[in-house]
Amino acid sequence: MGKVGQRISHWYKGDDTKIQFQRRQKTIKKKTIPTSLKPGTVLILLAGRFRGKRVVYLKQLASGLLLVTGPHKVNGVPLRRVNRAYVIITKKIVPVGGINMDKVDDSYFKKTLKYRKRETKQYFLQKPEKQAEYQQKETERMKGKKVVQSEIDKALTDSIKKEEFLGKYLASKFTMRNNDKPHEMVF
Repeated sequence: MGKVGQRISHWYKGDDTKIQFQRRQKTIKKKTIPTSLKPGTVLILLAGRFRGKRVVYLKQLASGLLLVTGPHKVNGVPLRRVNRAYVIITKKIVPVGGINMDKVDDSYFKKTLKYRKRETKQYFLQKPEKQAEYQQKETERMKGKKVVQSEIDKALTDSIKKEEFLGKYLASKFTMRNNDKPHEMVF
């Protein structure tokens, strides 16, 4: 049926017309990253809470996302997963040799079970032992994350201190003014 005032079509496809078959890709391919992106490369984040911040690229995760960090002590950016489309790759490279990043993968960023509003009443009616057990697991998980963050930050800040203005460069935000021409910029 057409819209009001629209003429109904009386033409139908014939049986002999070829219909192009289109196969949909069902497997998720690992995203390829540019060859210029090596561990230690400084990136500029373009979106999200930390947009405009300069971060250090560490590795590509199994999901295809990029693992980056500020480091947290330098500019306040913790370990984060970032989509490749939301970064600008710069030419600056920070030496990251010897940093153990085996503990950080996609499961590191998995959120824990949160109680919904409907279930909050049930949560508070539970026995205090179960509440304490849940809170203890959560605090242990957060302590583990802090330890991993501090290990990576310590190794990165040592290599950042070796170069004269690198710490200030990472701490500064990337901004553009009215007369800036991004197509003429060299990152």
